[in-house]
Amino acid sequence: MGIYEELVARGLIAQVTNEEEIRKLVNEGKATFYIGFDPTADSLHVGHFMALCLMKRLQMAGNRPIALLGGGTGMVGDPSGRSDMRKMLTVETINHNIECFKKQMSRFIEFGEDKAILVNNADWLANLNYIEFLRDVGPHFSVNRMLTAECYKQRMEKGLSFLEFNYMIMQSYDFLQLYERYGCNMQFGGDDQWSNMLGGTELIRRKLGKDAHAMTITLLLNSEGKKMGKTQSGAVWLDPEKTSPYEFYQYWRNVADADVLKCIRMLTFLPLEEINAMDSWEGSQLNQAKEILAYELTKLVHGEDEAKKAQDAAKALFAGGAKSENVPTTAYEKADLDAGKDILSLLVETGLAASRSEARRLVQQGGVTANEEKVTAIDRVFTCADLDADGALLLKKGKKGYHLIKVK
Repeated sequence: MGIYEELVARGLIAQVTNEEEIRKLVNEGKATFYIGFDPTADSLHVGHFMALCLMKRLQMAGNRPIALLGGGTGMVGDPSGRSDMRKMLTVETINHNIECFKKQMSRFIEFGEDKAILVNNADWLANLNYIEFLRDVGPHFSVNRMLTAECYKQRMEKGLSFLEFNYMIMQSYDFLQLYERYGCNMQFGGDDQWSNMLGGTELIRRKLGKDAHAMTITLLLNSEGKKMGKTQSGAVWLDPEKTSPYEFYQYWRNVADADVLKCIRMLTFLPLEEINAMDSWEGSQLNQAKEILAYELTKLVHGEDEAKKAQDAAKALFAGGAKSENVPTTAYEKADLDAGKDILSLLVETGLAASRSEARRLVQQGGVTANEEKVTAIDRVFTCADLDADGALLLKKGKKGYHLIKVK
């Protein structure tokens, strides 16, 4: 099985411009491909994780990755998948975020001579002459056609700024520059990037008379159709200071039964034969599958030592070591807890449940306790008055999920 066939079998490929050509390129290790990362935060998150894993898989098959950091495009902001305009970032913030990205990427991709390339599109975007750029690139884009793109259509009702309207042209220009500078013949990205990616292949064809290709990665959605990698309290980050290895482990340990095998197939590097054998698993076996998923992904992101620590901590809690220093803890502001937190919010924000619907099911099935008292009402609200003598509230999900609530 070639790498292309493996990507298909893992459910990773959504759309391609020319399947026959792309299959030939990646299977023969002749693809020089890029994926773009706009530095909108000081850490990569689970949404980036899938792209990084794809780059790792393709590099292992002999292809050459280009990690494109959006020092230029990050100053504009991608409207794809957004209902509102992104927050404008300063140059200093963008540069700081880029440095954070570089450190995290090296865990997944091997950079160096004849290996992966790391570039910043500010190198060619930041000092462009506006008139020259318009004359060079503008004639190759139809406004009528651009407005039919999904990334723009969904914004037309609420308002699409001219700033964001330029994003497709900038991303297309990136592809042209990478083609000319590094022989980049392929772009990969999330499925919501399809229109932007086609703009790049078309610009290369019109300007250079050459063929370039695009392939989108399947978006990581849960069984409810929502993007994975987010909790009620925010994104699941790859930076251990923002999401601890234990919290990262617990996020994947708590995925829904319906999602666990899909996640193992798409995100881990376990052999397909081993994963396919899990298709018949059910009941308690799915809990074992979740432990495998959580361990494998934590090992990829944080290393084997941290994965073992997270796994051991989870097993220790399962054995009954509840109120110990190893119990994951969330500290709330006193005012926030005084205002009241419903049990469903607490379960999601602490990572004991992946969604409110899962939290509701846990409560309704009698699987949740707070300071050893069973919680039976889904609208149960907790305040500072519910803390014990030590100023804590111990939440317990089933037999193996513990989380301690404290006040700052």
